[in-house]
Amino acid sequence: MLCSQVTFAQNFLEGGRVSGNFQLDAQVYRADSAIGAYEVDEKMLMNAFANLLYSNGNFNAGLRFESYLNPIQGYDPRYKGSGVPYWFGSWRNDQFEITVGNFYEQFGSGMILRSYEERNLGYDNAFKGAKVRFSPADGVILKGMIGTQRFFWEQGPGIVRGLDGEFALNDIFDKEGNCKTRVTLGGSFVSKYQQTEELYAGPDTLLILPANVASYAVRANVTRGKFALDGEYAGKMNDPSFTNNFIYKNGHSLLLQASFSTKGLGIIASAKRTDNMSYKSRRTESGSFLDINYLPALTRQHAYSLSAMYPYATQPNGEMALQGQVNYKIKRGSLIGGKYGTDIAVNYSRITSIKKEAAEGESKIGKSGTAGYKSPFLAFGDELYFQDFNIEIQRKFTNNFKALISYIYQDYNVLILEGYEEPMVNAHIVIADVTYRFDNKQALKMEYQQLITKQDEGDWLQVLAEYTFAPKWYFTLADQYNYGNSDKDKRFHYPTVSAGYTNGSNRLMMSYGKQREGIICVGGVCRNVPASNGLTLTLTSTF
Repeated sequence: MLCSQVTFAQNFLEGGRVSGNFQLDAQVYRADSAIGAYEVDEKMLMNAFANLLYSNGNFNAGLRFESYLNPIQGYDPRYKGSGVPYWFGSWRNDQFEITVGNFYEQFGSGMILRSYEERNLGYDNAFKGAKVRFSPADGVILKGMIGTQRFFWEQGPGIVRGLDGEFALNDIFDKEGNCKTRVTLGGSFVSKYQQTEELYAGPDTLLILPANVASYAVRANVTRGKFALDGEYAGKMNDPSFTNNFIYKNGHSLLLQASFSTKGLGIIASAKRTDNMSYKSRRTESGSFLDINYLPALTRQHAYSLSAMYPYATQPNGEMALQGQVNYKIKRGSLIGGKYGTDIAVNYSRITSIKKEAAEGESKIGKSGTAGYKSPFLAFGDELYFQDFNIEIQRKFTNNFKALISYIYQDYNVLILEGYEEPMVNAHIVIADVTYRFDNKQALKMEYQQLITKQDEGDWLQVLAEYTFAPKWYFTLADQYNYGNSDKDKRFHYPTVSAGYTNGSNRLMMSYGKQREGIICVGGVCRNVPASNGLTLTLTSTF
């Protein structure tokens, strides 16, 4: 028996493949009270992780080791420690895929279920349990899952259960491809269970919080030629929680997107309404953790530092959002387009509150233990949360020289988005980015960014120069200057020097300088980054 087991193990390993990746981020800190960078007891903080994946035919298994000793500033201190918070095993054949352990999953656009990891935000809401994917016929995909969610080194108290079905009608009924219109329909059901609790919302108000909270969603995608239309509607039963001040009101969200594309032109228009759609596996959770669902921010995700200084974070308690974008390419060889053509992108987004009225029999909106409020479905509220208009022009002038210029105007509601009683920020931002390539290996990139506002900390200027010697080296010099701060004693420079070395799948990056305090967001989920002064080291490797 022992020999047979050894032989089986050898055969199993011989046919398999091992792959993975590693990343280490370390920061050495210096106190700098002028910019608000305070003493760090450990002097050096570190985040690291390694993924290992084994695959052999229809079988896959993997794990992730993480170490936070101690977590880099800006990450939640509850990550402190080392361990293996993520592991899984899965098996699949032509129809089934079964996974046990930890996993990520998304139904539709994620409005009632999405688990994912965003390392730059220190966010991970992976499930631990089991999921099954079943495809009984062409064009039909059925999914089911059950699990609890990661909460740092533990699991959240709620159990999440979900079913999803997606049906590509053309693959089911038109296998010969005669119909030019393609239609895909889908539907989801998700419920969470957390033990019933009693909570006092006041001296005479005892709330009985429901143990089971159900949600559902329906979606459709229609494409024909150059046109496409996507839509999803989600609903959630009453779910009293810390986020909504423990009101008993159903929630819903509607997301619509239409697009048109042809050679040289692309148009996208989107709209979203969200009302009381915070959905967590622990009702008293106050942070951004243990989210079951994901509500995408209907705004452009800016890549440049000053254009991303005032990012928008999705407001689950209520928002009305609109966004439109036009991409146009001026033809090559034309007078305006030049030899290589010119790309123009215009984007506009606007997010406001929803209109709220006191619930029947109540004089106050959002009172704990009540139905909360009424809200007409298509009515915009009076309060502006965020507005962004931007235009970007890119042009390649010669084979070695290209440039980008951009203008952005933003309105940013500090009170709603950051919780501070400050005036609405009105910001004008200008960006110029040019790159000159000396030869096939050497290039110089120059950036100029300027933000002009009379609110908050006033005007900012950023300049950057980056020299690349491909494929191994790059060197960067950059500086941000808060020259418009109304307090002259706070008009600080934030200089940074950095370098990077790449060898195959290994990359080492090092930077030294100052980092201003601010907020970074990815996909409408944000975290605060404290001011810092010191050395940063990042090592990545893939095998």
